[in-house]
Amino acid sequence: MTPPQRLSASLTPLDVALAALLQDLAPVAPIEIPLAEALGCIAAEMPPLKAHPPHDIAATDGWALRARDLVGASSYSPLPLAVSPIWVEAGDAMPEACDCVIDSDVVDQASPLGQVLAEAIPGQGVRRAGSYIAGGTAVVEAGQRVLPRGLLMARAAGMERLLVRRPRLRVVNIPATTGAVTAQLVAESARKAGADVVCVEAAGRDPESIAKALDAESCDLLLTIGGSGVGRTDASVTALAQRGKIIAHGLALQPGRTSAVGRIGKIPVVTLPGAPDQAFAAWWTLTLPVLDRLSGRRPRKTLSLPLARKIASGVGIAEIVLLERKQGAWIPLAVGDLSLEMIARAEAWLAIPGGSEGFAAGAPVDGYMLRD
Repeated sequence: MTPPQRLSASLTPLDVALAALLQDLAPVAPIEIPLAEALGCIAAEMPPLKAHPPHDIAATDGWALRARDLVGASSYSPLPLAVSPIWVEAGDAMPEACDCVIDSDVVDQASPLGQVLAEAIPGQGVRRAGSYIAGGTAVVEAGQRVLPRGLLMARAAGMERLLVRRPRLRVVNIPATTGAVTAQLVAESARKAGADVVCVEAAGRDPESIAKALDAESCDLLLTIGGSGVGRTDASVTALAQRGKIIAHGLALQPGRTSAVGRIGKIPVVTLPGAPDQAFAAWWTLTLPVLDRLSGRRPRKTLSLPLARKIASGVGIAEIVLLERKQGAWIPLAVGDLSLEMIARAEAWLAIPGGSEGFAAGAPVDGYMLRD
């Protein structure tokens, strides 16, 4: 029987574990992918767009004319046209020397050249060059998530592919009652963060079976789900030690104390507990920062609001707090002990540093948004 694992004699501070994971870590190389796959990915540097439309076009169906030729025209004093008007449909390029489009019923065609019954102003019924997209605009700023509005600009500009940084994430689930649920939760969260996710399941809970699934050559970040504790059937950390190096096992993080971090070669590895609340705490504080570094993502947005009530915390352990916004303040939903109901309800989270005793009521705190 496999002997039980042991945590470190002292818990590793969260910031120390994160710094070790991020050390020498650089963004992955950009790749080109179809627009249909780019939603949610992190954009890389791309050439600026050309103006769209590239020239003036008709914004409506009607007669293309020159506004200065229509000065003084009215239904009481129709103005004969010196040249025949040109009919254009919405989206057509504007004819040379024409700068307005007037409705069909404004031109009386009873005479050979016709006469106009109303004035117009330059630009009336016309969409100017660059009015959809100004020349030099970025389809998506590098380091930002690709959102539907970015895809709209790309399609309008005639693009079929985008340049993104999409880290490859391998999620290894350790067979257990709750592990599969947690692995699905993590995988879905990783895809939302722009990662290319591959999920596999170890053949068993023993170190050898887990070690065989730790294929670091096919990924930029490796996660294991479950088996990170000190029970006799917990062997994830032992398997990691067989394949690579353990940086820390036992973090000063609540929940998520049994998480571990390490490396296999140059590939960072995070071992997450199987319980969803513990896994998510380590996901937010350890894995997401690593994915952000690999994808070249800009710093995540926070929202600073005053606390509606005091948050108390024990010194020495970083504690996760779930937050809900109400009447311009953050209301703490849970501290350290996170139910699935509270995780689903929360709008933001924060980590109370291990050296802090908490925050006083009314103190402004920065919440990391969960619904960005």
